[in-house]
Amino acid sequence: MTTNHIPTWFTYPKLRAIAFHTHRWIGLTAGILLCIAGVTGSILVFWHEIDQAMLVWRFGQVIPIGEALSVTAIAETVKAAYTGKDLTLSSLSFPDHANQPYMASFLDAADRYIEVFVNPYTGKIMGDRQWETSWIGRVYDLHYKLLAGDTGLLIMGIVALFTLILSLTGIVLWPGWRKLVMGFKIKWDGHIKRVNFDLHKVAGIVTAIFLALISFTGFAWNVPQARVEAGIYAITFTRKPADPVSKLIPGKSSLPIADLMQRANAAVPNAKTTYISFANKPEAPFLVAKKQAQEVGKYGNTRIYLDQFTGTVIQLQNGVKPSRAEAILNQFTLLHFGTFGGLPTKILYVFVGLAPVILFVTGFVMWWHRKRVFKNSEHPKSNPKNGMRSL
Repeated sequence: MTTNHIPTWFTYPKLRAIAFHTHRWIGLTAGILLCIAGVTGSILVFWHEIDQAMLVWRFGQVIPIGEALSVTAIAETVKAAYTGKDLTLSSLSFPDHANQPYMASFLDAADRYIEVFVNPYTGKIMGDRQWETSWIGRVYDLHYKLLAGDTGLLIMGIVALFTLILSLTGIVLWPGWRKLVMGFKIKWDGHIKRVNFDLHKVAGIVTAIFLALISFTGFAWNVPQARVEAGIYAITFTRKPADPVSKLIPGKSSLPIADLMQRANAAVPNAKTTYISFANKPEAPFLVAKKQAQEVGKYGNTRIYLDQFTGTVIQLQNGVKPSRAEAILNQFTLLHFGTFGGLPTKILYVFVGLAPVILFVTGFVMWWHRKRVFKNSEHPKSNPKNGMRSL
Protein backbone atom coordinates (compact mmCIF):
# COMPACT_ATOMS: atom_id res chain seq x y z
CA MET A 1 0.00 0.00 0.00
CA THR A 2 1.39 3.36 -0.98
CA THR A 3 0.68 6.84 0.32
CA ASN A 4 1.12 10.15 -1.37
CA HIS A 5 4.16 11.88 0.06
CA ILE A 6 3.72 15.62 0.47
CA PRO A 7 6.90 17.59 1.27
CA THR A 8 6.87 18.91 4.83
CA TRP A 9 7.35 22.48 3.59
CA PHE A 10 4.31 22.25 1.32
CA THR A 11 1.68 23.15 3.88
CA TYR A 12 -0.53 26.23 4.05
CA PRO A 13 0.90 27.55 7.35
CA LYS A 14 4.47 27.24 6.08
CA LEU A 15 3.68 28.76 2.71
CA ARG A 16 1.90 31.60 4.50
CA ALA A 17 4.95 32.10 6.72
CA ILE A 18 7.20 32.25 3.66
CA ALA A 19 4.84 34.75 2.04
CA PHE A 20 4.79 36.85 5.24
CA HIS A 21 8.57 37.12 5.57
CA THR A 22 9.01 37.74 1.84
CA HIS A 23 6.33 40.42 1.90
CA ARG A 24 7.74 42.15 4.96
CA TRP A 25 11.40 42.31 3.97
CA ILE A 26 10.83 43.26 0.35
CA GLY A 27 8.43 45.97 1.50
CA LEU A 28 10.92 47.37 3.98
CA THR A 29 13.91 47.28 1.63
CA ALA A 30 12.26 48.49 -1.58
CA GLY A 31 9.44 50.55 -0.06
CA ILE A 32 10.98 53.99 -0.60
CA LEU A 33 11.72 53.32 -4.27
CA LEU A 34 8.24 51.90 -4.72
CA CYS A 35 6.78 55.07 -3.24
CA ILE A 36 8.80 57.16 -5.71
CA ALA A 37 7.56 55.03 -8.61
CA GLY A 38 3.98 55.22 -7.34
CA VAL A 39 3.80 58.98 -6.80
CA THR A 40 5.49 59.81 -10.11
CA GLY A 41 3.26 57.24 -11.80
CA SER A 42 0.19 59.03 -10.47
CA ILE A 43 1.45 62.24 -12.08
CA LEU A 44 2.14 60.48 -15.39
CA VAL A 45 -1.45 59.22 -15.61
CA PHE A 46 -2.57 62.77 -16.49
CA TRP A 47 0.70 64.13 -17.83
CA HIS A 48 -0.68 64.91 -21.29
CA GLU A 49 -3.46 67.04 -19.85
CA ILE A 50 -1.13 68.79 -17.39
CA ASP A 51 1.52 69.37 -20.02
CA GLN A 52 -0.99 70.79 -22.50
CA ALA A 53 -2.14 73.35 -19.92
CA MET A 54 1.49 74.31 -19.20
CA LEU A 55 2.26 74.67 -22.92
CA VAL A 56 -0.70 77.00 -23.36
CA TRP A 57 0.51 79.05 -20.39
CA ARG A 58 4.03 79.21 -21.81
CA PHE A 59 3.52 79.46 -25.59
CA GLY A 60 -0.10 80.51 -25.99
CA GLN A 61 -3.23 78.91 -27.42
CA VAL A 62 -3.58 77.80 -31.05
CA ILE A 63 -6.45 79.56 -32.80
CA PRO A 64 -7.84 77.48 -35.70
CA ILE A 65 -7.76 79.56 -38.90
CA GLY A 66 -8.74 77.92 -42.17
CA GLU A 67 -7.11 74.66 -43.25
CA ALA A 68 -4.12 73.13 -41.49
CA LEU A 69 -0.81 73.10 -43.37
CA SER A 70 0.46 69.89 -44.90
CA VAL A 71 2.85 67.60 -43.06
CA THR A 72 5.50 68.41 -45.65
CA ALA A 73 5.14 72.14 -45.03
CA ILE A 74 5.41 71.70 -41.26
CA ALA A 75 8.49 69.45 -41.61
CA GLU A 76 10.21 71.85 -44.00
CA THR A 77 9.44 74.80 -41.72
CA VAL A 78 11.08 73.28 -38.65
CA LYS A 79 14.02 71.92 -40.66
CA ALA A 80 14.72 75.38 -42.06
CA ALA A 81 14.39 77.03 -38.64
CA TYR A 82 16.86 74.65 -36.97
CA THR A 83 19.37 74.20 -39.81
CA GLY A 84 22.99 74.45 -38.67
CA LYS A 85 22.26 73.54 -35.05
CA ASP A 86 23.57 69.97 -35.37
CA LEU A 87 20.08 68.58 -34.91
CA THR A 88 18.31 65.69 -36.66
CA LEU A 89 14.54 65.70 -37.17
CA SER A 90 13.37 62.50 -35.49
CA SER A 91 9.57 62.55 -35.41
CA LEU A 92 6.47 64.67 -35.80
CA SER A 93 3.47 64.26 -33.50
CA PHE A 94 0.07 65.32 -34.75
CA PRO A 95 -2.28 67.41 -32.58
CA ASP A 96 -5.20 65.68 -30.83
CA HIS A 97 -7.48 68.69 -31.25
CA ALA A 98 -7.80 71.66 -33.58
CA ASN A 99 -6.46 74.08 -30.95
CA GLN A 100 -3.22 72.19 -30.30
CA PRO A 101 0.17 72.49 -32.07
CA TYR A 102 2.27 70.00 -33.97
CA MET A 103 5.28 68.80 -32.01
CA ALA A 104 8.49 68.12 -33.91
CA SER A 105 11.22 66.21 -32.07
CA PHE A 106 14.89 66.77 -32.90
CA LEU A 107 17.85 64.75 -31.64
CA ASP A 108 21.12 66.51 -30.87
CA ALA A 109 24.61 65.02 -30.95
CA ALA A 110 24.24 63.79 -27.36
CA ASP A 111 20.93 62.00 -28.15
CA ARG A 112 18.91 64.58 -26.23
CA TYR A 113 15.47 65.52 -27.49
CA ILE A 114 14.52 69.07 -28.45
CA GLU A 115 10.75 69.52 -28.83
CA VAL A 116 9.53 72.23 -31.18
CA PHE A 117 5.88 73.37 -31.15
CA VAL A 118 4.40 74.61 -34.42
CA ASN A 119 1.09 76.30 -35.19
CA PRO A 120 -0.70 73.96 -37.66
CA TYR A 121 -2.40 76.84 -39.52
CA THR A 122 0.29 79.48 -39.82
CA GLY A 123 3.45 77.38 -39.58
CA LYS A 124 4.74 79.75 -36.90
CA ILE A 125 7.13 78.19 -34.41
CA MET A 126 5.59 78.84 -31.02
CA GLY A 127 8.62 77.77 -28.97
CA ASP A 128 10.79 74.83 -28.01
CA ARG A 129 12.12 72.99 -24.98
CA GLN A 130 14.59 70.26 -24.14
CA TRP A 131 12.70 67.16 -23.04
CA GLU A 132 15.25 66.03 -20.46
CA THR A 133 15.16 69.34 -18.56
CA SER A 134 11.40 69.92 -18.82
CA TRP A 135 9.16 69.15 -15.84
CA ILE A 136 7.68 66.08 -17.52
CA GLY A 137 11.09 64.87 -18.67
CA ARG A 138 12.37 64.93 -15.10
CA VAL A 139 9.28 63.20 -13.70
CA TYR A 140 9.47 60.58 -16.45
CA ASP A 141 13.18 60.00 -15.86
CA LEU A 142 12.65 59.72 -12.10
CA HIS A 143 9.83 57.22 -12.61
CA TYR A 144 11.63 54.97 -15.07
CA LYS A 145 15.32 55.54 -14.37
CA LEU A 146 15.57 57.14 -10.92
CA LEU A 147 17.56 59.95 -12.64
CA ALA A 148 20.43 57.45 -12.90
CA GLY A 149 20.57 56.42 -16.57
CA ASP A 150 20.80 52.75 -17.52
CA THR A 151 21.67 51.77 -13.95
CA GLY A 152 18.52 53.43 -12.69
CA LEU A 153 16.52 51.76 -15.46
CA LEU A 154 17.61 48.35 -14.20
CA ILE A 155 17.04 49.27 -10.55
CA MET A 156 13.48 50.41 -11.22
CA GLY A 157 12.91 47.27 -13.26
CA ILE A 158 13.92 45.19 -10.24
CA VAL A 159 11.67 47.35 -8.04
CA ALA A 160 8.82 46.55 -10.44
CA LEU A 161 9.54 42.84 -10.01
CA PHE A 162 9.56 43.29 -6.22
CA THR A 163 6.22 45.09 -6.47
CA LEU A 164 4.77 42.14 -8.36
CA ILE A 165 5.97 39.79 -5.60
CA LEU A 166 4.56 42.13 -2.93
CA SER A 167 1.19 42.18 -4.68
CA LEU A 168 1.00 38.39 -4.95
CA THR A 169 2.17 37.71 -1.38
CA GLY A 170 -0.18 40.42 -0.12
CA ILE A 171 -3.10 38.62 -1.75
CA VAL A 172 -2.03 35.37 -0.05
CA LEU A 173 -1.80 37.09 3.35
CA TRP A 174 -5.11 38.97 3.08
CA PRO A 175 -7.30 38.17 6.12
CA GLY A 176 -10.43 38.20 3.96
CA TRP A 177 -9.78 34.62 2.87
CA ARG A 178 -10.94 33.54 6.33
CA LYS A 179 -13.94 35.90 6.48
CA LEU A 180 -14.71 38.10 3.48
CA VAL A 181 -16.35 40.95 5.41
CA MET A 182 -13.40 41.30 7.77
CA GLY A 183 -11.07 41.62 4.81
CA PHE A 184 -12.67 44.94 3.82
CA LYS A 185 -13.57 46.30 7.25
CA ILE A 186 -11.74 49.19 8.90
CA LYS A 187 -12.45 49.47 12.61
CA TRP A 188 -12.13 53.23 12.92
CA ASP A 189 -13.01 53.21 16.64
CA GLY A 190 -10.39 50.57 17.42
CA HIS A 191 -6.86 51.00 18.76
CA ILE A 192 -4.53 52.97 16.52
CA LYS A 193 -2.58 49.78 15.80
CA ARG A 194 -5.76 48.06 14.65
CA VAL A 195 -6.72 51.00 12.43
CA ASN A 196 -3.21 50.97 10.97
CA PHE A 197 -3.46 47.24 10.18
CA ASP A 198 -6.94 47.62 8.68
CA LEU A 199 -5.78 50.46 6.43
CA HIS A 200 -2.91 48.29 5.22
CA LYS A 201 -5.03 45.25 4.43
CA VAL A 202 -7.82 47.20 2.67
CA ALA A 203 -5.54 49.47 0.65
CA GLY A 204 -3.48 46.42 -0.27
CA ILE A 205 -6.28 44.18 -1.49
CA VAL A 206 -8.10 46.95 -3.38
CA THR A 207 -4.98 47.89 -5.35
CA ALA A 208 -3.15 44.54 -5.49
CA ILE A 209 -4.34 43.44 -8.94
CA PHE A 210 -3.70 46.86 -10.47
CA LEU A 211 -0.25 47.09 -8.87
CA ALA A 212 0.54 43.61 -10.18
CA LEU A 213 -0.39 44.61 -13.74
CA ILE A 214 1.51 47.88 -13.52
CA SER A 215 4.61 46.21 -12.08
CA PHE A 216 4.61 43.36 -14.61
CA THR A 217 4.44 45.73 -17.58
CA GLY A 218 7.05 48.01 -16.00
CA PHE A 219 9.38 45.07 -15.46
CA ALA A 220 8.93 43.95 -19.08
CA TRP A 221 9.86 47.42 -20.37
CA ASN A 222 12.74 48.13 -18.00
CA VAL A 223 14.41 44.73 -18.12
CA PRO A 224 14.43 43.58 -21.76
CA GLN A 225 16.99 40.95 -20.73
CA ALA A 226 14.08 39.05 -19.18
CA ARG A 227 12.73 38.56 -22.74
CA VAL A 228 9.12 38.95 -21.68
CA GLU A 229 8.10 39.98 -25.19
CA ALA A 230 9.81 36.95 -26.71
CA GLY A 231 8.08 34.76 -24.14
CA ILE A 232 4.67 36.15 -25.11
CA TYR A 233 5.34 35.38 -28.77
CA ALA A 234 6.42 31.87 -27.78
CA ILE A 235 3.48 30.95 -25.52
CA THR A 236 0.96 32.33 -28.04
CA PHE A 237 2.63 30.39 -30.89
CA THR A 238 3.03 33.62 -32.82
CA ARG A 239 5.87 34.20 -35.25
CA LYS A 240 7.74 37.38 -34.34
CA PRO A 241 8.13 39.57 -37.43
CA ALA A 242 11.59 40.63 -38.51
CA ASP A 243 12.64 44.23 -37.94
CA PRO A 244 11.52 46.35 -40.92
CA VAL A 245 14.43 47.56 -43.04
CA SER A 246 14.67 49.85 -46.07
CA LYS A 247 16.75 48.56 -48.99
CA LEU A 248 19.32 51.12 -50.03
CA ILE A 249 19.25 51.93 -53.75
CA PRO A 250 22.58 53.50 -54.81
CA GLY A 251 22.13 57.00 -56.17
CA LYS A 252 18.48 57.24 -55.17
CA SER A 253 17.20 59.61 -52.49
CA SER A 254 14.34 59.03 -50.10
CA LEU A 255 10.87 59.63 -51.46
CA PRO A 256 9.21 62.93 -50.52
CA ILE A 257 7.21 62.90 -47.30
CA ALA A 258 3.99 63.59 -49.21
CA ASP A 259 4.43 60.45 -51.33
CA LEU A 260 5.19 58.28 -48.31
CA MET A 261 2.19 59.65 -46.43
CA GLN A 262 -0.05 59.02 -49.43
CA ARG A 263 1.03 55.37 -49.55
CA ALA A 264 0.50 54.99 -45.80
CA ASN A 265 -2.98 56.50 -46.04
CA ALA A 266 -3.82 54.12 -48.87
CA ALA A 267 -2.65 51.14 -46.82
CA VAL A 268 -4.93 52.07 -43.89
CA PRO A 269 -7.62 54.51 -45.06
CA ASN A 270 -9.99 56.38 -42.76
CA ALA A 271 -7.56 56.30 -39.83
CA LYS A 272 -6.14 59.23 -37.88
CA THR A 273 -2.37 59.77 -38.15
CA THR A 274 -0.93 60.27 -34.66
CA TYR A 275 2.78 60.61 -35.41
CA ILE A 276 5.45 59.86 -38.00
CA SER A 277 9.05 58.79 -37.45
CA PHE A 278 11.56 59.89 -40.06
CA ALA A 279 14.10 57.56 -41.63
CA ASN A 280 17.42 59.13 -40.63
CA LYS A 281 19.58 56.15 -41.59
CA PRO A 282 19.79 54.38 -44.97
CA GLU A 283 18.41 51.13 -43.51
CA ALA A 284 15.70 52.77 -41.42
CA PRO A 285 12.04 52.63 -42.51
CA PHE A 286 9.64 55.55 -42.60
CA LEU A 287 7.07 54.92 -39.86
CA VAL A 288 3.49 56.21 -39.81
CA ALA A 289 1.48 55.56 -36.63
CA LYS A 290 -2.29 55.62 -36.93
CA LYS A 291 -5.34 55.21 -34.74
CA GLN A 292 -8.40 53.54 -36.21
CA ALA A 293 -11.90 54.28 -34.96
CA GLN A 294 -12.12 50.99 -33.02
CA GLU A 295 -8.83 51.54 -31.19
CA VAL A 296 -8.27 53.03 -27.75
CA GLY A 297 -5.24 54.82 -26.38
CA LYS A 298 -3.74 58.13 -27.41
CA TYR A 299 -1.64 56.92 -30.35
CA GLY A 300 -3.50 53.76 -31.38
CA ASN A 301 -1.63 50.56 -32.28
CA THR A 302 -1.66 50.63 -36.07
CA ARG A 303 1.86 50.98 -37.45
CA ILE A 304 2.84 51.23 -41.12
CA TYR A 305 6.52 50.76 -41.99
CA LEU A 306 7.49 51.89 -45.49
CA ASP A 307 10.68 51.54 -47.48
CA GLN A 308 11.94 55.13 -47.65
CA PHE A 309 13.31 54.65 -51.19
CA THR A 310 10.46 52.78 -52.92
CA GLY A 311 7.46 53.53 -50.68
CA THR A 312 6.68 49.83 -50.39
CA VAL A 313 4.87 48.80 -47.22
CA ILE A 314 7.44 46.60 -45.51
CA GLN A 315 5.36 45.77 -42.47
CA LEU A 316 1.84 46.56 -41.31
CA GLN A 317 0.68 46.15 -37.73
CA ASN A 318 -3.09 46.42 -37.75
CA GLY A 319 -4.31 47.63 -34.38
CA VAL A 320 -7.81 46.32 -35.09
CA LYS A 321 -6.68 42.87 -36.27
CA PRO A 322 -3.48 42.17 -34.30
CA SER A 323 -1.73 38.84 -33.98
CA ARG A 324 -2.21 36.91 -30.74
CA ALA A 325 1.06 38.24 -29.31
CA GLU A 326 0.37 41.80 -30.47
CA ALA A 327 -3.10 41.67 -28.91
CA ILE A 328 -1.43 41.06 -25.53
CA LEU A 329 1.46 43.48 -25.99
CA ASN A 330 -0.91 46.23 -27.14
CA GLN A 331 -2.55 46.13 -23.71
CA PHE A 332 0.68 46.92 -21.85
CA THR A 333 0.45 50.71 -22.17
CA LEU A 334 -3.27 50.73 -21.38
CA LEU A 335 -2.78 48.59 -18.27
CA HIS A 336 0.30 50.46 -17.10
CA PHE A 337 -1.25 53.94 -17.31
CA GLY A 338 -4.88 53.01 -16.65
CA THR A 339 -6.23 54.37 -19.92
CA PHE A 340 -8.23 51.23 -20.80
CA GLY A 341 -11.44 52.58 -19.25
CA GLY A 342 -11.20 56.28 -20.00
CA LEU A 343 -11.39 58.94 -17.30
CA PRO A 344 -12.75 56.66 -14.50
CA THR A 345 -9.81 54.23 -14.67
CA LYS A 346 -7.32 57.08 -14.97
CA ILE A 347 -8.68 58.59 -11.76
CA LEU A 348 -8.53 55.14 -10.15
CA TYR A 349 -4.88 54.77 -11.20
CA VAL A 350 -3.98 58.06 -9.51
CA PHE A 351 -5.07 56.51 -6.21
CA VAL A 352 -3.40 53.19 -7.08
CA GLY A 353 -0.14 55.11 -7.57
CA LEU A 354 -0.50 56.74 -4.15
CA ALA A 355 -1.33 53.43 -2.44
CA PRO A 356 2.35 52.37 -2.04
CA VAL A 357 2.89 55.37 0.26
CA ILE A 358 0.02 54.22 2.51
CA LEU A 359 1.18 50.60 2.37
CA PHE A 360 4.80 51.47 3.16
CA VAL A 361 3.93 53.74 6.10
CA THR A 362 1.40 51.32 7.62
CA GLY A 363 3.68 48.35 6.95
CA PHE A 364 6.61 50.10 8.62
CA VAL A 365 4.45 50.91 11.66
CA MET A 366 3.44 47.24 11.98
CA TRP A 367 7.06 46.11 11.68
CA TRP A 368 8.19 48.68 14.27
CA HIS A 369 5.50 47.58 16.69
CA ARG A 370 6.36 43.90 16.28
CA LYS A 371 10.04 44.73 16.80
CA ARG A 372 9.28 46.59 20.05
CA VAL A 373 7.01 43.80 21.31
CA PHE A 374 9.68 41.20 20.59
CA LYS A 375 12.35 43.31 22.31
CA ASN A 376 10.17 43.81 25.40
CA SER A 377 9.36 40.11 25.55
CA GLU A 378 13.05 39.37 26.09
CA HIS A 379 13.21 41.65 29.15
CA PRO A 380 13.17 39.63 32.46
CA LYS A 381 10.28 41.66 33.86
CA SER A 382 8.16 41.57 30.74
CA ASN A 383 5.19 39.32 30.15
CA PRO A 384 6.42 36.33 28.10
CA LYS A 385 3.14 36.32 26.18
CA ASN A 386 3.84 39.78 24.74
CA GLY A 387 6.19 38.38 22.16
CA MET A 388 3.39 36.26 20.71
CA ARG A 389 0.99 39.11 20.19
CA SER A 390 0.37 40.19 16.67
CA LEU A 391 -2.16 42.19 14.78
